[in-house]
Amino acid sequence: MHVEELAKTIDHTLLRPDGTARDVERLCREAADYHFATVCVLPYYVPLAHDLLKSADVKVCAVIAFPYGAEGARTKVVAAEEAVRRGADELDVVMNIPAMLSGDFGRVRDELAGVVRAANLCAVNSGTGPVIVKGIIETCYLTRKMKKLACAIVENAGCDFVKTSTGTGPRGATVQDVQLLRDCVGAHVGVKASGGIRTYRDAARMINAGAARLGTSAGVAIVEDYLAGSVTTSSGDRLGT
Repeated sequence: MHVEELAKTIDHTLLRPDGTARDVERLCREAADYHFATVCVLPYYVPLAHDLLKSADVKVCAVIAFPYGAEGARTKVVAAEEAVRRGADELDVVMNIPAMLSGDFGRVRDELAGVVRAANLCAVNSGTGPVIVKGIIETCYLTRKMKKLACAIVENAGCDFVKTSTGTGPRGATVQDVQLLRDCVGAHVGVKASGGIRTYRDAARMINAGAARLGTSAGVAIVEDYLAGSVTTSSGDRLGT
């Protein structure tokens, strides 16, 4: 993997409640310098990130219904539409975790499908490109059986990616979960790993397991780790340029 390819797997993330505008400005500078795939920010910061990245090859991703997915369906649709109108190219949407755990699977699917439809219709009306929607299933709360069902729901709802975690739960992405998610969805649906990815070794394990995107606040450290060429894979191959 070339460094450019690695960079384009990274959604450079700042979702802390104490993140300031200055922090977002730094996030966007880093993303532009390293050519990451996106910056992933809270909806409040979408206009700022969009303005800062107008001339960069970096998209803006907004989180919707973060971090529990427990808002009403209409609230999620309105939030998605507003994020797209304000400059979001991608949306990371938390599925309704309480509904999922309560067995209300139809509601979970319908809410995600509604967000996908609304986001893409808003993009068409705004004259922008298609919006990538990632459905976050928060694997740490689900059994293996429920993870498989959640993947089917996310794919059926029309999401472009299934994402492991919000990063706020008791556990983030694991290699086993990434492998499971990759096996459960069709080739047209990507897998995003998020939570606890701090080093290039972490990133490589997730990519090798099937992740096409990585959500992390440590994007710079990961790329610099790669460039240092000081890590080896589990198979003994040297990593670096």
